Amino acid sequence: MKLRVLPSLLTTQVVGVATVGAAVALFMGAELDTIANAAWVLATLLAVFATLDFVLTRRAWREADVRMSRRLPSAFAIGVKKLVHLQFESAGNRGWRCQVFDHGDPSLRVAGLPARFGIFAGKRTDVAYEVVPTRRGEISFAPADVRLRSLFGLVELMVRVGDSETRRVYPDFAQVARYAWLAGDRRLQEIGIKTYQQRGEGTDFKQLAEYRYGDPVRHIDWKATLRQNKAILREFQDERDQCVMLLVDCGRRMRAYDAEGAIGSGHFDQVLNAVMLLSYVALKQGDAVGALTFGTPVGEERIFPPRKGAHALNALMGELYSVQPTPTHSDYLSVAQNLLRRHSKRSLVIVITNFRDEDSSELAQALRLLRSRHLVLLASLREQVVGQLIGSPLVSGEAALDVASAHLYEQSRRDAFVKLSARDALMVDAEPQDLGIELVNRYHAVKRAGMI
Repeated sequence: MKLRVLPSLLTTQVVGVATVGAAVALFMGAELDTIANAAWVLATLLAVFATLDFVLTRRAWREADVRMSRRLPSAFAIGVKKLVHLQFESAGNRGWRCQVFDHGDPSLRVAGLPARFGIFAGKRTDVAYEVVPTRRGEISFAPADVRLRSLFGLVELMVRVGDSETRRVYPDFAQVARYAWLAGDRRLQEIGIKTYQQRGEGTDFKQLAEYRYGDPVRHIDWKATLRQNKAILREFQDERDQCVMLLVDCGRRMRAYDAEGAIGSGHFDQVLNAVMLLSYVALKQGDAVGALTFGTPVGEERIFPPRKGAHALNALMGELYSVQPTPTHSDYLSVAQNLLRRHSKRSLVIVITNFRDEDSSELAQALRLLRSRHLVLLASLREQVVGQLIGSPLVSGEAALDVASAHLYEQSRRDAFVKLSARDALMVDAEPQDLGIELVNRYHAVKRAGMI
């Protein structure tokens, strides 16, 4: 327990009144030596009483054995408001008037601090404040500072209490939760997910069901029909036990923001949201999901081998939650070679990047290499600001130049994208907030067509 001492408001007021009194006495003609002696006596008395007050207060505080515990969520999500609770307990028989300031991570937006409260003998006091994480990764909480008033009110003590703790900040799971809720309620169209409700499709046997008008006659199971004495149909589902590999670009292009200052509006944050949504859907379909990052300094890439099951999504986010985009160039050819060395089973490989027309030659080679063994889907982010510039009014010559530049940029990017997709139609070009929906729709289409 560390103690620091500050003069209280009462002490400051006493000193102020004494200073004003001395100035008035000098103005009225009092002797300077008399005023100096009086000031010396007052300062000495004030120092003695303040010291005595500090010593007695420190002793009483230590006897009270005040302890603080912090109740934190097991994890945070970026942009999601959470309450942090500070609980104080005292073993003494004296009450205290305090003010607390908790030392949370600098990336947290905090509301409700500093907080005034009272500590009462034999009772537990709860102080709560709100935090909003503004970035993913690991955040820390240092011991809190408690400012308490001394017994006689002459000084205030700054006491450091509590322990250091760390927590993880994950991407926001709201989109995944909404998907799961709407899927259970069969209303996925509300968020743009295309659903396929046709019966008898797919290649893997699912179950036997009673024949209904319109079902394909070729799927009737005649042995089961004879046993049940009614028409029984074989139902099929999309093939399971396949693999989806995500190649996630973490290079300099992914550092863009569509809404400056808005929490979670960075392109890479929204890419991780899309990765979570697609991974959740693929895992629910019985497929394995893996990931490999690129565009980071050598040796800092993250590798998540393909895994199946309900816990794979948590494990994947545990690997990617702290990844941040870097100023590094994204080497498409290198990541393609790396994947081919590590993963030989034919899979749906989804390359998520921010495509530019100058990338077309290098990216084309990487895609050609990947397609020699895998089915490849290229997903590229499209900046909102370009569309906004294209649609802005021509109110001045400078505005006209901006609009023309935006059109030229968009046209060159579109031409390069068309060249890349000339041999393969598996391409997605979407704004960051729509990327997850587009990827899920394309994944469903690939599964329905049996392309993997």
